[in-house]
Amino acid sequence: MDLSAQAAGIGALADDTRRALYEYVSGQAEPVGREQAAAALGVAVHNVNFHLDRLVTEGLLEVEYRRLSGKTGPGAGRPSKLYRRASREFAVSLPPRRYELVGDILAAAVTRAAEGMPLTEALHESARYEGLTLGQVVDGLDRAVSLTALAEVLSTQGFEPQVRDDEVMLSNCPFDVLARKHTALVCGLNQAFVQGVADGLDSDITACLEPEPGRCCVKARAASASVRQGVENPDFPS
Repeated sequence: MDLSAQAAGIGALADDTRRALYEYVSGQAEPVGREQAAAALGVAVHNVNFHLDRLVTEGLLEVEYRRLSGKTGPGAGRPSKLYRRASREFAVSLPPRRYELVGDILAAAVTRAAEGMPLTEALHESARYEGLTLGQVVDGLDRAVSLTALAEVLSTQGFEPQVRDDEVMLSNCPFDVLARKHTALVCGLNQAFVQGVADGLDSDITACLEPEPGRCCVKARAASASVRQGVENPDFPS
């Protein structure tokens, strides 16, 4: 979740001319040359060239070179610089939201259920597997400092974690709207996902459901701390 790059890309569209150029290029079936864009918008070619290249720099447009005449060989002329919408997606949400992650988990669960796995088990396993994969592939972390490592991984997913004493608190729920509408389902997926990340890091951390207003429903603790918490609070959900 590269907020800086995402914000810069979307911020480039704050300029009226640049936004109009982006919308025009995106709406064409074929890549667009600067002369075509200039004529369509009634803007000077040198201004169009500047704005188109800025959109390329910010990752909103891509460039290709092609001879529009279709001719090849000597005398065919230089290839034209053409612009098309980039394949990269831009989305900025504050606080961070990761609804596509929930979508991936649910799609995987449906596939597992279609193959015969009970739906509840499929949902749990799909969420845990998504987290497990993330925890296993991350590089550059001191896995011995397990709570800190877990917090660093979860920060890339929009959870806004805070390490306090012997637990990780999650200040933000990346699935907020869905969690409000389908609390039991989404919070269960959340817990399984966080547990999967912890397992992928080879830690002894346990993800626990502890809903609090304004926070994610999950907290994570080292196993020993979870046992102590359970003794102090017999109603603590496992």
